[in-house]
Amino acid sequence: MGKYYNQLNKEVKEYFKILSADFPEWLEDYIATKEMQRIDKISYNCGTNYSKLFDIKFWYSNLDHSVAVALIMWHFTNDKKETIAGLLHDIATPAFKHCIDFMNKDSEKQESTEEKTRDIIENSKEIRELLARDNIKLEDVIDYKIYSLADNDTPRLAADRFEYYFSCGLNFKRIWELDEIKRVYENIVIVKNEDGVDELAFKDKNVCEEYIKRISKLWQEWISDKDRTLMQFIADMCKSLNKINHLTVEDLYKLSEEEIIERIKSSKENYLMEAWQNFNNCTKAYKSDCLVEDKYCINVTTKTKYVNPLVLHNGTPKRIYDVSTTARKTIDTFLNMPKGGYYTYFDFDFKPY
Repeated sequence: MGKYYNQLNKEVKEYFKILSADFPEWLEDYIATKEMQRIDKISYNCGTNYSKLFDIKFWYSNLDHSVAVALIMWHFTNDKKETIAGLLHDIATPAFKHCIDFMNKDSEKQESTEEKTRDIIENSKEIRELLARDNIKLEDVIDYKIYSLADNDTPRLAADRFEYYFSCGLNFKRIWELDEIKRVYENIVIVKNEDGVDELAFKDKNVCEEYIKRISKLWQEWISDKDRTLMQFIADMCKSLNKINHLTVEDLYKLSEEEIIERIKSSKENYLMEAWQNFNNCTKAYKSDCLVEDKYCINVTTKTKYVNPLVLHNGTPKRIYDVSTTARKTIDTFLNMPKGGYYTYFDFDFKPY
């Protein structure tokens, strides 16, 4: 195994082995490129590592997520093109990930940062040389959305979505252990969905129901008051650094999160430094029907993340929502929850520049 794999913690190694018993050595060359190494310094948890609002179990980078997606693709397709497309899909991720979508006023779709993917891959001499070595065209890996098993529209199940429910269920909010992930993963097959397109599906209804029950706990966390407020705070902090010429938009795609945090601490703006320190120590977000003065108070709506997977029902692929009363109730309960539309605040003052 290469340098990347060897430095992983034991649990992540075991998790990767579940996703693919075979870790392809040729993948390590792509992982080692400068562009992929950059996203190893970006947390997959959108800045939640830097506050006491969440109990993050261990560091899981955007590179780790990308490698895991690639391993899922390799396991199900054994196709280099699709595997590399899966690996490269988040190469344009900025520091603090979807917080920057909040900065771009794209909190509901969270797609504003995806446009740089093509440029970054095209401008990477290392990646282009590796693709030439493997006789793979740029167009085969530039957009993983051309592969339905890698990505598709919510609420369908694809490798990207499948992976982050696994990994976030390990390190963001503990909802299962590795043996439970293995049981779910081994229950997956590829079927043609209602549009005649390949999609991941469950063989067993009971396993799918349990899966929905567990991951719905993550859905609720991602629309929670504390999550939305945290992401908007980091967005506003980055925007404020930009306003005082201490951080450029390009820096978000070049610097690590720790490097940006150091810029906050060294900005000579005591106001920003104190706000960041208060944020670090924050343990609760509050709700209000009106704007709360002298507090960091926002009103923002977030993206609805959920899945309605296919399951084999009498040998035919059906959406779990249509064949399980239990799953339908879980999904409906979540969809009816508020995703914002009211004020939330932290118990300290911060007015972004």
